[in-house]
Amino acid sequence: MGQSRRTFLQSSAAAAAALALNPALSASEAAQPKGKGKSLRILILGGTGFLGPATVDAALARGHEVTIFHRGKTRPGMFKGKVTEVNGDRDPKKDPGLKALESGTWDAVIDNSGYYPRIVKASAELLASRTGQYVYISSISCYKEPSPMNGDETSPLATLADPTVETMGKQFENYGGLKALCEQAVEAAMPGRATIVRPGYIVGPDDPTGRYTFWPVRADKGGEMAIPGAPSDPIQIIDVRDLGEWLVRLCELKAFGAYNACGPAKKLSMGELVASCVKAAAKKPTLTWIPAAFIVKQEGVEFPIWAPFEGDTKGFHTWKNDRAIKTGLRFRPVEQTAKDTLAWFKTQEGVEKGRTRLAGPTAEVEAKLLEAWKASQAKPKA
Repeated sequence: MGQSRRTFLQSSAAAAAALALNPALSASEAAQPKGKGKSLRILILGGTGFLGPATVDAALARGHEVTIFHRGKTRPGMFKGKVTEVNGDRDPKKDPGLKALESGTWDAVIDNSGYYPRIVKASAELLASRTGQYVYISSISCYKEPSPMNGDETSPLATLADPTVETMGKQFENYGGLKALCEQAVEAAMPGRATIVRPGYIVGPDDPTGRYTFWPVRADKGGEMAIPGAPSDPIQIIDVRDLGEWLVRLCELKAFGAYNACGPAKKLSMGELVASCVKAAAKKPTLTWIPAAFIVKQEGVEFPIWAPFEGDTKGFHTWKNDRAIKTGLRFRPVEQTAKDTLAWFKTQEGVEKGRTRLAGPTAEVEAKLLEAWKASQAKPKA
């Protein structure tokens, strides 16, 4: 199949029961700017990648004190003079491990760099007595496949035959189960004080995966543009800046439990997403929609963030986000995300290695796909 969840995970290289949920806060409570004016001490495990900087920026903008723990290898010094930086390794078996975190207290910890339960367990247990809240960034992929239609936070989680495995697998088949086990490790270390955030596709400026970025960049090139599926197919994305701001709000509110961080607030269609990218483009492409049934039969054709609205992936972009919205998650217009992402991408050539990489079909693959589709639609001669 062309774009299964596992294929998405491989190309992005990236629990028996659901967590018990606290009652959601009312919309009126969430609307209050609680926490602003009261400085929190926030520790971020990882902070220089993609979601990390967006979270740091949001926390600093709201007057909080930020400490980031990282290896010092990815964009070192990007927050020099603005945050407290401590270096180490998430894996306690690798020197210097977590030694830098053996002292200090924080109001909240935001863990956006934990992928293996042993490693997440180590940091959660070490910090449990010195923080009031542990926010773990999981993934929508933590749920058992296939994704249900309109699933919520009580949907069954993925499991692994071997819970001690510490490899994602050749097809990233272990990713979801590992994320579910990481969630359980946090809850076990800090029962009742864990916040589990399950994003889908995180998009926007500074994204190194090139998944969503493919769409506004491709639209900007003009010409005939192949679009998979149908305009009505659902799609869910969340701008990294909206996610970062909301993570800080969760700390301010001391909101615990599990939350699906998928957006936007109202259903978004593939047609609307593509239209937002076309609007941002300097050259306006012509669009050729190609049905999912045809796409999935083509070898070597992968369209990022899209999933066929049929079969095992029919429910993948239909997750409910009511709980997150009630705790203040807000979404900027998709047109703004497309415009900002394209503008950012155009500033990156030669600036930072790796951040101009794009997922999705090459021009040659797209041209062959369009040719094959048109040939399949040609009427046979009488």
